[in-house]
Amino acid sequence: MFGKLPFPKWILNTPIQVLRTQTSEDGEPVEELIFSGLCSYEEKMRQKLDKERRLVTLSGKVIIQGDILPGQLIEGLVRIGGAERSIFSASRPQNPDGSVFSTELELM
Repeated sequence: MFGKLPFPKWILNTPIQVLRTQTSEDGEPVEELIFSGLCSYEEKMRQKLDKERRLVTLSGKVIIQGDILPGQLIEGLVRIGGAERSIFSASRPQNPDGSVFSTELELM
């Protein structure tokens, strides 16, 4: 009875790259490409409290269809039009059947 909701693909109009940053054995940062494709990008400034209750200014939000990194924490960078923004938080809204509808990244 409950299924998947249709994703509005017409809102995907901004090309991006999502990179996960990790430290290598030598202590150098290593970037790994997780996703490259189209997304919905909303460039709207907002303020939010972080874990230490400090006020953080967010620079936008990215919505990508489906789950770009299943079962793992998403931390790193997003490249949009030549600019790099760091990921503040990630969420994965679900369909009524329990599958992941989209990946939403809030950017700093």
